[in-house]
Amino acid sequence: MFGIRRSAAVSAVAAALSGLSVFGVAPVHGQTPATPPAGERRLSITDAVELALQQNADLEVIRINPQIQDVSISQARSNWAPTLTSLFQGDNRNSPVNSFLSGGQTKITNTQTTYNAGFGSNLPFYGSSYRVGWDNYRATTNNLFSNFSPQTGSTFSLNFTQPLLRNFGIDSTRQQLQVSRKNREISDVQVREAVATTTRSVKNAYWDLVFAISSLEVQRLSLDLAQRSLKENRARVEIGTMAPIDIVQAEAEVAQREEAVIVAEAAIARSEDALRALIYGEHVSDQWTSRLVPTDAAAFAPVAVDIDGAVKGALESRTDLEQARKTIEANDVTIRFLRNQVLPDLRAAVDYGATGIGGSQFIRDDDGFPGTIIGSLNKPFTDVLRNVFTNDFPTWTFTLQLSYPLGTSTQDANLARARLQNQQTIKQLDASRIRVATEVREVARTVTTNSKRVDATRSSRALAEKRLEAEEKKFQAGMTTNFFVLQAQRDLNQARNNELQALIDYLKSVVNYETAQVAPLGQGAGVTVITGGGGGTNTTGNNNQQQQNRQQ
Repeated sequence: MFGIRRSAAVSAVAAALSGLSVFGVAPVHGQTPATPPAGERRLSITDAVELALQQNADLEVIRINPQIQDVSISQARSNWAPTLTSLFQGDNRNSPVNSFLSGGQTKITNTQTTYNAGFGSNLPFYGSSYRVGWDNYRATTNNLFSNFSPQTGSTFSLNFTQPLLRNFGIDSTRQQLQVSRKNREISDVQVREAVATTTRSVKNAYWDLVFAISSLEVQRLSLDLAQRSLKENRARVEIGTMAPIDIVQAEAEVAQREEAVIVAEAAIARSEDALRALIYGEHVSDQWTSRLVPTDAAAFAPVAVDIDGAVKGALESRTDLEQARKTIEANDVTIRFLRNQVLPDLRAAVDYGATGIGGSQFIRDDDGFPGTIIGSLNKPFTDVLRNVFTNDFPTWTFTLQLSYPLGTSTQDANLARARLQNQQTIKQLDASRIRVATEVREVARTVTTNSKRVDATRSSRALAEKRLEAEEKKFQAGMTTNFFVLQAQRDLNQARNNELQALIDYLKSVVNYETAQVAPLGQGAGVTVITGGGGGTNTTGNNNQQQQNRQQ
């Protein structure tokens, strides 16, 4: 009677475990309700990825980088924006007479009102610059020797400066703009990289949660089997077919398996927190309270692995290598700028000016010096402007200025340093290409290895089930002891966990294989960024390392 009942129980549990081992259903305990209960969120792996791409806190940080680079581009362009200047100034001066030509005066009083306007800017080509100015004034004086009082004047000026060697092909503004554009492209690649690594982290965290829930189910079924064994052993002791000492061993086994259930429940909580941290933002109210229930089963689906094709694709499109290449392009711009700065500073400038004077012009007689004022001739300000804009009194100036340091200059040292650093960055990129190829080949081999592990652990689990069944039959026939039955149960439990772990490892290795072809799984390329002054360096590829570590 006990043998028939025990065999039926073992068969039922084995069938349940066998159904779990092939993962044909969603790995949740009990039946799936039609409507999820309150405080529970059911989500597929696709849902989890979409939530992370919308709400992941680290992604929100990375997505700001392109906006920052847009500001840098605008800042560089602002160096070409025209600048409008204006000036209004009033001046009143009283001076003692210090000349014998005083005419009896003891104090000279001069007043002047100035109102100027102008604008100018650097031009976005060839390093040119210009400035346009319009200066006006009105002055009065009691100096007997002055010919105008009040006197008005206006001057129109135009300056154009053109560098002929240094700053002709490229200057600091154009270098800053081109580097900022490259940084903008790099920030876009960083966003793509963050999306890829976040997607990988979410999928792996999802499968970790599936494993934790499925592992709990395995532990519960194992505990149920141990409890059934304990119950039957107690019945055998009551009828005198088993020694009481065997119950102690069965009770210890139940206690151990209860502990395994507790540990498995804690693992679910940790896995849920890890997944919550990836898919929810801070603004989600039930972030830490809602229970996450995966709806995708961990099913084994063989993936074709093309190592050579994966390596070739990674070398062409990996985000870390793309960032490194764009950084080297930015370094080339900086080197071109530094090479230009070694040239002599030869500048040509053209200045044009037109002026006019008006006001009240005194008319003097010929009696003595400076003569007695007998009248005045008024020249209005409109006549002054006419003199200016009809070019009655033009002034032209052409300037050619050359400066060149003797000996080794700072520019020479900066260029030499930049060239060495650029050689270093190229070597770093070559090393990164080898590292990428090695990484992709490794993750590809891991997919194949884990695929074989799934087959091996599946066979091992099937053999463990048969061994348990055989031990049960031998126990019923009195050919073995309860110790070997419990050992077979433990071995079956371990075999099922191994099969589950192998399958989850396989699914995660597939995720890593897909990600490794587009983004780094760990540290980036790490190439050197040359600064404009040549005096410092920076290493890229580590900007997202802290963020990646958090996501992994």
